[in-house]
Amino acid sequence: MNNSIKETKFNLPNQTKFYKGKVRDVYTIGSDLLVMIVSDRISAFDVVLPEGIPYKGQVLSQIASKFLDATSDIVPNWKQATPDPNVTIGKMCDPFKVEMVIRGYLTGHAWREYKAGKRILCGVPLPEGMIENQKFEKPIITPTTKADVGHDEDISKEEILSQGLVSESDYVLLEKYTQELFSRGTEMAKQRGLILVDTKYEFGKDSQGNITLIDEIHTPDSSRYFYIDGYEEKVRNGKAPKQLSKEFVRQWLIENGFQGKTGQVIPQMTEEYVNSVSERYIELYEHILGEKFVKSDISNVSERLEKNILEYLK
Repeated sequence: MNNSIKETKFNLPNQTKFYKGKVRDVYTIGSDLLVMIVSDRISAFDVVLPEGIPYKGQVLSQIASKFLDATSDIVPNWKQATPDPNVTIGKMCDPFKVEMVIRGYLTGHAWREYKAGKRILCGVPLPEGMIENQKFEKPIITPTTKADVGHDEDISKEEILSQGLVSESDYVLLEKYTQELFSRGTEMAKQRGLILVDTKYEFGKDSQGNITLIDEIHTPDSSRYFYIDGYEEKVRNGKAPKQLSKEFVRQWLIENGFQGKTGQVIPQMTEEYVNSVSERYIELYEHILGEKFVKSDISNVSERLEKNILEYLK
């Protein structure tokens, strides 16, 4: 358990900035290069949990890398190289202040809001009479504002434009790219017997002002997947479809009295539980990519990371 990557503290050549996100450690090199290390930290309800999950970072990093390559014909992305299983290096972009969330099904946060009686989500009207995990007639975009600390907040297209967070011409493109990426992700998931239920994309502008897909896509941290097999029947019977996503961690926390609210205590994560989460992440990798997961050497993971990054930056 101690071999998970919980944090990195490198001092890289020409390093100008370091940012520690909930899961990622991002090093800025000079003024135009980013080194993104996907750690094994895991967050839920906007809280980073105390234990790292072995191989989780590798799973996320490698899935994202494959999907960035598989969608680069739709929208340019930031990736330039992957010198280590947990590392992506690419061009620095100026990020938009919103995340583009797209949902094909009424589940998770959207269902919790719907169940509470809300029929408008981020300015999008929701039809009456829907049941949990039901498919929307067509996918809906429900953006959120990006929060470094605390909760991301739902926001409507109208609010984004009126607050000047994104220009109208840029927003039209963000919506177009979001729909097209989701459509591609849906096709790719279907080939693997999976349903891409919902996901989020982050975009920025590169130094030439081009809209660029940044961060990661279609991983279990940003996306929810159902198995196609048994989906219809389970939903009809009011049962939860089998899913591959981080929701199982959220559910475990909820069952153990934690939803990130003040005064609540994170339940103890036993070694057994941590390993079971690790196995779920590896299962997702193998399902979604249709290939065997090859565990990287984690005997001295910090040294491995630094060596591979320095090799590339030479």
